[in-house]
Amino acid sequence: QSAHRAGLRSFIRYGWRWSWRVAAFVTIFNTVSTGLSAYRNKTTISNFASAGAFTGALFRMHLGLQGLAGGLLFGTVFGIPAGALVILVHNLAGESLQEKRIREHRELYEQKLAEW
Repeated sequence: QSAHRAGLRSFIRYGWRWSWRVAAFVTIFNTVSTGLSAYRNKTTISNFASAGAFTGALFRMHLGLQGLAGGLLFGTVFGIPAGALVILVHNLAGESLQEKRIREHRELYEQKLAEW
């Protein structure tokens, strides 16, 4: 029981140190990925790879050029499977992200047209 308490205390103490970093990483990654998807009007794996590369490079920029290159590579390597997983899950749901965006836009347009 004392080991359990010690583990819980450590999790609380050190978890805070990493939680804000993970939250910032995910926020920047999703912002860049969504921005690229909206700008290009399509969702591709390259959007996720670019978002991962940007975020990884941003978080390792303070380590110099080697850190920047390592963060870029690390972000790209982990952005590709993340993007593939998101696209796969949406396709398994029966509707791709592009189809969903077009449908929601059309429904909003029809709703506003009916209000007029």
